[in-house]
Amino acid sequence: MLEKVVEAKVNAYAQSKGFLTYKFTSPARRAVPDRLYISPKGFVFFVEFKREGQKPTPPQLREHHRLLMQNVYVFVIDNVEKGKAMVDAIA
Repeated sequence: MLEKVVEAKVNAYAQSKGFLTYKFTSPARRAVPDRLYISPKGFVFFVEFKREGQKPTPPQLREHHRLLMQNVYVFVIDNVEKGKAMVDAIA
């Protein structure tokens, strides 16, 4: 399944559960995660979407690590089922 399809389906599911989902870009930084999610309880985290079986690139992993060092979570999601499980676990 294409990355954009996984992203669209997980976003729709998250929004149905009351999450805010923002497309995230940073003009000054490359390799930032795809989406910023905010749960109904106020938990803020990032999601990196990938095609099924694909892994983050080395620059993406460095950015994920940088965020983790600031106590910010980044989830890597490569299929719809994992994405829905992530939403359900956080909701």
